[in-house]
Amino acid sequence: MSNRRDFLKMGAGVAAAATMATSAFGPSQGNAPGRELEEITVAELQEGLRSGKWTSVSLTQSYLERVHALDSSGPKLNSVIEINPDAEQIAAHADADRKGGKVHSALHGIPVLIKDNIATADKMQTTAGSLAMVGAGAPGNKDAFVAAQLRRAGAVLLGKTNLSEWANLRSSHSTSGWSGRGGQTHCPYALDRNPSGSSSGSGAAVSASLCAVAIGTETDGSVVSPSCSNGLVGIKPTVGLVSRSRIIPISHTQDTAGPMARCVGDAAALLTLMAGADPEDEATKASEGHIAPDYTKFLDANGLRGMRLGVVAKFTNIAPPVDKLFRDAVTALKTAGAEVVEALELESWGKWDNFENLVLSYEFKADLNKYLGALGPQAKVHSLADVIAFNDAHFAEEMPYFAQEEMVKAQARGGLETEEYRKALVECRRLTRTEGIDALLQKNKLDALIGITGTPAWPTDWVNGDAFGFSNSSLAAVAGYPHITLPMGYVFGLPAGVSFIGTAWSEPTLIKAAYAYEQATKHRKAPQYLTTVSYS
Repeated sequence: MSNRRDFLKMGAGVAAAATMATSAFGPSQGNAPGRELEEITVAELQEGLRSGKWTSVSLTQSYLERVHALDSSGPKLNSVIEINPDAEQIAAHADADRKGGKVHSALHGIPVLIKDNIATADKMQTTAGSLAMVGAGAPGNKDAFVAAQLRRAGAVLLGKTNLSEWANLRSSHSTSGWSGRGGQTHCPYALDRNPSGSSSGSGAAVSASLCAVAIGTETDGSVVSPSCSNGLVGIKPTVGLVSRSRIIPISHTQDTAGPMARCVGDAAALLTLMAGADPEDEATKASEGHIAPDYTKFLDANGLRGMRLGVVAKFTNIAPPVDKLFRDAVTALKTAGAEVVEALELESWGKWDNFENLVLSYEFKADLNKYLGALGPQAKVHSLADVIAFNDAHFAEEMPYFAQEEMVKAQARGGLETEEYRKALVECRRLTRTEGIDALLQKNKLDALIGITGTPAWPTDWVNGDAFGFSNSSLAAVAGYPHITLPMGYVFGLPAGVSFIGTAWSEPTLIKAAYAYEQATKHRKAPQYLTTVSYS
């Protein structure tokens, strides 16, 4: 501990397990791609399916082998909470459709993992990681809108991913990636590091190539933060671009599902399938005229030319190694043709924090009660009060590391007609939209804001909880505006991310900028499942 030079060290046991895991992926039934799954793109998978190099069934089997080798054994990432028992049958249907000349989308026949707060009307559970939700089923016995979109697109629902229980709104001392049902998820770059939350399992699984792409959800940081920690592209869309119906909620003003992928092209392809108006989600009415038919059309390697980007001062000066990566990112953006305006001050910075906490607390109670109230009689809980009581009655299983004070606080709130709530919501939108993102963009004639996404993965600590350090997620999250993160390099082997943030419905601009930056830098590296980051 005498100096600050970090070295990643791989224990012999984990190294052997990782070697066994990758060497096991030789061709099996149907000439499966096996080891070729590592870092493969959706377009490459689709070309392999089209050419007959493999089938959807053999591809699904190979991903399942990889889940077994890296997730439930070997390095034991613990990112997949449940495998879909119908995955191979779905894949067989996809193969039959393809044989009959019906290819429904860019993800036809390709395995996808989804977060375990997205309801599916099938043999899988939808629990938000809570034992209280085991056996509850899907409200109305219907898929979430995004799950139904994937089915219509011919994608293979491979399974569900672990998460921070209740999407991390249970305790202020929680440990990201832990749930009572799923246990602790680990970061594939260093197994003692935290994958961040709440879409921890989706982040770790995609990074380890346990699926082609995955879906996470975000209220504040839960897509972009795990994407940053796991070296991924994460898109947090404008609220209303993607339906939240039958997704276990926190906040109807901030919740959204979003794609998590190893490259911008894959994330854009998945976003295309996820976006859409849904009569069951009023927020999606605002998306009319704003949904692009195909977000991959904005993948332009020259897309940064002529763009004007602004560096928010509060999104920089995090730690010397991360700051250097960001300076390099700014240089790369300029080289690619962007004009970069530095050191922009955001006068409203942080003034929305207390208001956001109030909004989330009020909406969590109201929105969760609505979701749980729609469950059938087989469910153990039908209200937030029931969940709190369940956790108290199952203390050893549900609260071994942290409590549920945030749930208790939410339960004590009044309804959404309360003046305190209404005032807080108005202030949130004023400080992050009118006097926040929109003000900076308009005043400085910018296409987007840029900055460091957050600190690299911290050690998992069940005693003290998370050590987030810095995260820039709140500005876009509270505004309900889009935010894309992607790798900008590595700090002693741990990924760091750069953010592109825009106004409402500016996903095409952000995708164009992120893709051009990605193609100019190509920072993404596969994880090595190292045991630790240590000082020496």
